[in-house]
Amino acid sequence: MNSHLPSSHDETIRQAVDAFWETFLPFWGRVRAQIRQTAAEQFGMSEEHFHILRHIRKGHHSVSALADARHISRAAASQAVDALVEKDLVSRTQNHEDRRHIFLDLTPAGAALLDAIFGQTRQWMAEVLAPLAEDDLQTFIDAMTALKKTNKP
Repeated sequence: MNSHLPSSHDETIRQAVDAFWETFLPFWGRVRAQIRQTAAEQFGMSEEHFHILRHIRKGHHSVSALADARHISRAAASQAVDALVEKDLVSRTQNHEDRRHIFLDLTPAGAALLDAIFGQTRQWMAEVLAPLAEDDLQTFIDAMTALKKTNKP
């Protein structure tokens, strides 16, 4: 067997990579655009504020952690947090042992806002996927399950 010729498995991997770039990324772009549109049009929220709320929910509970996660300056993160606190979407709690450390968390209104944005996005995704035949939906589920296996650290 000639070692410089691609194997059947190598060719299948190449096709999978091509399919990913041609399909998944444009679809994800549509999902992200829908989230941004929903956040902006229905809730008057900037994309940056949406991402700050999302990152707080994911466990980034300080301005410096948010700045690192968003790849923005601490001043920009602090300014975004100030605006979200003013809108009663984020709360600040000072550590009594170390007053320099401020813990950020979503208020119930902030959590409800994220739930509403994600809920509407899920509904939009359901509408996008609804025209697919049952077999195609199962193939989609199987593909996402297989792709999830690659997320191991």
